[in-house]
Order: sequence, then structure tokens, then C-alpha cells
Amino acid sequence: MVGDGHRPASMALRDAQDEAGVPPGIWRGRGLAAVGLVAGDVVAERQAELLLGEGRHPDADRIESERLEAGDDPAKARRATVLGRPIEHNRSSKTEKAKERTPWLGMDLVFRPPPTAHIAWALMDDETRRVLELCQDIAVDKTLVWVGESVAQIRWGSGGKRREPIRDGGLIVAVFRHYESRAAESRPLLHDHAVVSIRARRPDEKGTWGNLSADSLLANIVAADTLYVLTFMEEVTARLGWAWEPREVTPGRRPVMEIAGIDRRLIGWQSTRRQQIEDALSVLTAEYEEKHGHAPGERAGYALGCQAADRTRPPKRTERRSLSELREGWRESAVRRFGADVIDQLAVRARAAAAAVWARVRPVVDVILAAVDVVAVVYVMRGAFKRHHLLAEARRHLAYVLRGRPHQPGLDEQIVEAAIDGYTRLASRHTMTADLSALYPRDTDDRAVLRPLTRKRSASPYERARLAAGALTARVHATRRSERLNSRARPHTVAVPDISRSRPCPSPTDRKAGRGREQGTDVAALEQTRATIEAAAAMAAKLQDGVRERAAARAAAPQPAPAAPPPPHPHQPSVQQTPGRTPTGGVA
Repeated sequence: MVGDGHRPASMALRDAQDEAGVPPGIWRGRGLAAVGLVAGDVVAERQAELLLGEGRHPDADRIESERLEAGDDPAKARRATVLGRPIEHNRSSKTEKAKERTPWLGMDLVFRPPPTAHIAWALMDDETRRVLELCQDIAVDKTLVWVGESVAQIRWGSGGKRREPIRDGGLIVAVFRHYESRAAESRPLLHDHAVVSIRARRPDEKGTWGNLSADSLLANIVAADTLYVLTFMEEVTARLGWAWEPREVTPGRRPVMEIAGIDRRLIGWQSTRRQQIEDALSVLTAEYEEKHGHAPGERAGYALGCQAADRTRPPKRTERRSLSELREGWRESAVRRFGADVIDQLAVRARAAAAAVWARVRPVVDVILAAVDVVAVVYVMRGAFKRHHLLAEARRHLAYVLRGRPHQPGLDEQIVEAAIDGYTRLASRHTMTADLSALYPRDTDDRAVLRPLTRKRSASPYERARLAAGALTARVHATRRSERLNSRARPHTVAVPDISRSRPCPSPTDRKAGRGREQGTDVAALEQTRATIEAAAAMAAKLQDGVRERAAARAAAPQPAPAAPPPPHPHQPSVQQTPGRTPTGGVA
């Protein structure tokens, strides 16, 4: 609440927040009405203490006082303010000596945009800063709504074995915004701490209270993070017109989507904390290799990374400045290191880079190819997987393909359903795996194409996953080409609407690309188009037959010399051409 710092007990919360240079927290979530709170209200210290510290109603003092005045005894009056199970009941009765258990009353979800967004937010003008903060607010809100509606479950029944969705997706969340990283030298790091209350209402008639299931929330953390990043990218592109491109942070690992045109050197200036962790990680990795005789695997490498972060974690600085003072200091530091020209031209270069990205990238999502890509990556990375693994990878796929363009609502779920229905099979009661027979239905010899790729131990798991996805995608393209040669309709694609504003008159190349994006997406439209082409082809063939018959008649008649064929009439019917089709109605 005070920027991860400390404050004297005698200092008021708002004074401590002003001194720490952080804004006050605000309430969010659809469950606020059940406890008399309003979205956007400031999180008061006593409210947070009651709800997040004791599991009680945030207005418990007033409720308890009214109950006492009505004649209730103190214990009953206090119990009326408790939401769900009182924390003092967290004792184990299975042993003779009761064992105190620490109650879990909240979960801290951290929402942090990509590094180039921090740079733009810290070094560009105030208007751009406010737009990026708005994008952050929208992305956080949409992610919290999805978590409440599609992920959060409440524990119910004996031992909490029964799980039910919470009422109306009603999460209660206190959001605290921070501006800086933990680096020794102040660096911009716009991020939000969303403290989700574990208390939620059950979907029963009485509206009783219970505890959220930690398993459901933790299992979908990655899927929630990918939704947040995807939404943030789309909001930035819609409001600022910028595009996104992948950046490889660690060779062989997943790339990170960054704002195109932002000087990559500024990422190193902003991410000093990462450099500290990497320096410590190289020492720990060398110690691991000396001890075990081989390089650490994926799981061991993750554990070493956590250890390096803990070793190099500095304490929060006590001296604080306002956001305007922080931005002024950040700009001075960046100008000293890279020059004023680089900093002043950030927005101009971002717009120019966006134009270059849209010139070469066609933001169209092919559901079938996306499903194949998602299954291949998750299969190689995990072997057996669950639905939320596919959903997270589908959202990564959309972020890479669309580069910030908006996706149709539910498209990520559509990709997951296509992947599950077409390319997976059950591996156990709770997991699934890739169905290679579905990926290669006509060529059993090639079903083992993934085996050498998955066993290429010289490459990282993600590199092997990309190789496998490329092999499967190439096979889908080959199958489609064969089907097109046989005049079979290809699987439909989902075109993304163009959101460009104030664009100049499109060139012929742009209009041609636009026609490709505006093609119909259903099978009926394709069948109608094919029927029209076949009818036109039949008409052209009949006209050609008539021309040949008249030419043969003229050749048989006695004439001094054969007449030259007349030039084609400008209004003579011609075959309607569509991309990829031949004049005879076949598919090229």
C-alpha cells in the first residue's frame, strides 16, 4: 500500500503514500456491491485491514456497533461481520495440541507491461503517458473480469471438495499502482499489484460466503497473464497506432512482444535489475555444472533463476519522489546516456516502424493453422497438457500474428476448441496429448516427424517446439495445396478488421491485400463463388466453341484468303478471376 516500504505506526496511510510517491489504491471487481463498496473508491486503511487482514466485512465496525446496540452479545455481533470461516477457527483438531495455521486471505497478482511500454511511458510526453496508463487500466480490468467469470471457483462442502463458480464473477480486488523497480538506481517500472480477496459469495440462494480455490487460480495464472498482455497490446495499437514485434530476450526461449521502433538500447538502460539477476545466474549455473557434470535442465534452470533473484534483491529505497520528479530524472539519465535526439524521436520512430510492420505483416488468423501450431508447441514443451495450457499458447499465437490488431471476441477459445476437437486425445483422466494420427491422417510414415525434433537435445524445448510446429504447418499447407488442385474448399480463415485511422488513399497493392482480407469466411460463400466461376468458365467455353465452328465454316467456304480474326470486343464476357483459381474453375 506504500510502495512495498515501511511507515511509522503513527503516520496516516495517505501521508505515507504521498511520501513514498505512490498513488492510493482503488477498489475493483464485480463483488464490491455485496460489501457496500464502489469501483474506483480509494482503499482505506481500515477497510484493507478488515477484509484483507481479518476476512471481515470492510464496514465491520459499523455493523458490529449496530448489533451491540440491538442487544446482541459481543461474540455474536462480531460473527455477523465475518465473511465465511473466521480466521480464529484455523486450528487443527486432529492432534492433541492445536496447531495454529496461517490464514490465507488474499493473492497478489502483478500486472506489468513489456519493457518498451515502460520506456514510452517514462520518456514520452504527458499525453502519451496518460494513454498508456489508460491501456493498463483497461487490460487489468478485462483480465480480472475473465478470472472472475471463467476461472475463479469457490470451495464448498466437506473439506472444500465441491467447487462452484462464484456468484456473478464477483471478485473483490484492491489495486495498488507502483512506478519504480527495485534497482539500486531508480528505473521506470509501471506495474499494478492486484490483491484479490479470498472471500467470495457462493451461488446459493442465501448468498453465503466462502473461500476461493487456490488451485483454480494458480493453474490459470499464465493464461491470465497472456490475456493481459494481448489486451494491453491491442489497446496501445488502437489508441496510439503503434505495432508490436517479437524480441528474443534469452536465446532459445520464448520471445517477448515489444513496441516496434523503440531503441533496444533503452531496454538495457531500463532493465538494470535483469542484468543483476543474469550476472548472479551465470555464477550459479557454473556451480551447478561443476557439481552435477551437466548443464541444468528447464526445471533446474528455473530454480536457479529464482535463487539468483532472491540473492540480488535489494531493499526498497526509503527516499521517494513524485511521478513528475521521477520522469524528469529518468529523462535526464536517458539523455545523458543516449543523447536528446534518440529520446525526442521515440514517438516518431514508433509510428514509422508501425507503418513498416503493417506493410509486411498481414494480420489474418487462420484457425486451423493456429490450432496446429498451438498443439505442436504445447505437446513438445509439456507432452501431456490441459486446456489452460492450450489457451495460454493460443493467446501468445494471437499476439504474434496480430501484432496489436484486435481479435474477434472468443477467437482464442475457438482456436482451443479446434485444437481439442481435431488434434488431441486423452492421455489420462485429467490430461490430453497430441493426436498424431489426426495431424497425419493419410500418411502414416510421416507421423514420426516430431520424434527426431522432440529428441534434439542440443536445442532448447522452445526451439524444438518451433521446429515441430513448422513441420506440421508445412504439412497442412501441402495438404491444402493438394485439396485446392482437386477443387476442394479450403478451411475458413478469420479476417481481422482494419482499425487504421486517417490513412491515405490506398495503393493498388494495398487494395489487392484488402480484397484478400475481405474474402468471405464461411463455406457457403466459397461454394457460391466457385459456382459463379464455373458458370463463367462454361460460358467462356461455349463462346470459344462457337468461334471455332464459325472459323471452320469460313475455312470450308471458297474465299480468296482467310480473314483475320476480329479484335476482342471490349464488352465481351470474360472469366471472373479470383486469387488462386484458374479460368476453368479449378484451384491453382
